[in-house]
Amino acid sequence: QLQFVESGGGLVQPGGSLRLSCAASGSTQGYYSIAWFRQAPGKEREGVSCITSGGSTNYADSMKGRFTISRDNAKGTVYLQMNSLKPEDTAVYYCAASQFDSGSYCYIDIKGLYVVWGQGTQVTVSS
Repeated sequence: QLQFVESGGGLVQPGGSLRLSCAASGSTQGYYSIAWFRQAPGKEREGVSCITSGGSTNYADSMKGRFTISRDNAKGTVYLQMNSLKPEDTAVYYCAASQFDSGSYCYIDIKGLYVVWGQGTQVTVSS
């Protein structure tokens, strides 16, 4: 059974950087995309970025140029490098896996495609 553990969150000043990690335990066979979502207090959970098994990526518009998703298949880990952080990036960040094979594209606007979720890691951007 696939499970995820997120880490790397914390408190950072505006303009700073963090790298989140999503470590998988169990088999990832049959899971085609891994995504990062985030949820701020009082807001809906929103897609941040995703990566396919082939390495194709997708980003929410507000994260393009600031966030980079990557994966290390040997380690079973997906990373989210976050630069130029803003107070509005404050949220709990979750990774999730989808069994939907969409080829070279992955979706961050359809949460229902993602069936395995981690417990989340808190990111707080504040001076």
